[in-house]
Amino acid sequence: MTHHDVYIAHLSKDKKLKNIITSPLSELAVTKNIALKLIGSIMSQQLSVKVADVIYNRFLQLYGGKEPRPQQILDTPPETLRSIGLSNAKVSYVQNVARFVIAEKLTDAKLRKMEDAEVLAYLTQIKGVGRWTVEMLLMFYLGREDIFAADDLGLQTAMNKLYKLDPTDKKAYKEKLMALSARWAPYRTHACRYLWIWKDGK
Repeated sequence: MTHHDVYIAHLSKDKKLKNIITSPLSELAVTKNIALKLIGSIMSQQLSVKVADVIYNRFLQLYGGKEPRPQQILDTPPETLRSIGLSNAKVSYVQNVARFVIAEKLTDAKLRKMEDAEVLAYLTQIKGVGRWTVEMLLMFYLGREDIFAADDLGLQTAMNKLYKLDPTDKKAYKEKLMALSARWAPYRTHACRYLWIWKDGK
């Protein structure tokens, strides 16, 4: 059995989820320069993908089109970062990440060695880095297969529809989300990806 077959078989035990599982998903990649991916994620918050890409490209242009080192980012005047379309808050968050990377001597190898929960606790210490941002990083840049982003609005929308959930009572709703997603472990990331694809494909 291929790895695809394994997680598809496991997730298909959830009858509702089974209905939306189409083809195998692309492989989750483990990327390089994860700290810069974190900075890119912060820049893209509350923006459409299109606008986020434009801003990120302008950001790279500040450094001759190459990925900057954290020290180069700190050496960039805040007004230069604002000029590419970043808000004041985002400029300070980007600088916070760069400072953290330098102070902690943060490397890709260090993050890869950590468990999911450790990465979450470690990176959410940085002001401006929330849980959701780190969960996306774990999924899409660290290739972790068992992440459920409970606060993701797209996932909530998809789950409300698929499982006929009522989000009125916040506490009960959150418990329901956690209970449903617990059944997908250890492949929660793949379940999330199927839910996003289904939501966007309709």
